[in-house]
Formats: sequence, structure tokens, C-alpha cells
Amino acid sequence: MNKIAKAGTGFKTFVGEVRTELTKCSWPTRQELIESTIVVIVASAILGAYVGGSDLALMGLLKLFI
Repeated sequence: MNKIAKAGTGFKTFVGEVRTELTKCSWPTRQELIESTIVVIVASAILGAYVGGSDLALMGLLKLFI
């Protein structure tokens, strides 16, 4: 029973410390979050287009040899 009580106390301490540290964090504003999200979406689309285009080009090149 002592181990269970000790684990519960340890968990409460951990949660309290996490809450304290999270108040020290610098959170982005809504506008910064929106701008960062747009950058990630655009970068993902560009990378996806590049990989897709490369795949199509290499498949066409491979068909010429086969």
C-alpha cells in the first residue's frame, strides 16, 4: 500500500511542476499561430509537388529502359 500512496504523491508533484513550468512558457499569439500554420501547409504542398513530380519523371524514365 505504501508504494501506491508514494506513486500517487509523486504523480501529484509531477503535475504541479508541469503546471508551474507551463506558466513560464511564451505562447504564440493567435496571429503567429495562423501564420506558422500557413507556412507549414504551403511548404508541405511544395514538397509534395516536388516529390510527386520527381516520381512521375523517374517512372517515365524507367519505362523507357524497360
